[in-house]
Amino acid sequence: MPPLRSQIQPGVTVDIVQKQDQSTGRLTRGVVAALLTRSPSHPHGIKVRLTSGQVGRVQAVVTPGE
Repeated sequence: MPPLRSQIQPGVTVDIVQKQDQSTGRLTRGVVAALLTRSPSHPHGIKVRLTSGQVGRVQAVVTPGE
C-alpha cells in the first residue's frame, strides 16, 4: 500500500511512478517540492511534484541510508 499524505512533506526523498511509466512500474527517485493530492490517501499513491519538475504518484518514502 502506498504511503499516506501525512507521511510525505516537501523535502522528503521518495520513489514515484510517472504517468508514462505506469505500465512498466519504473520508479523515479527525487525530492518532493509540492503535494498535489489533497485527500489523506489514494489507492494509487499521493501525487507529488519533485524539485526536478517531474510529477507522479508516491510508491515509497526513502529512508536515509537506502
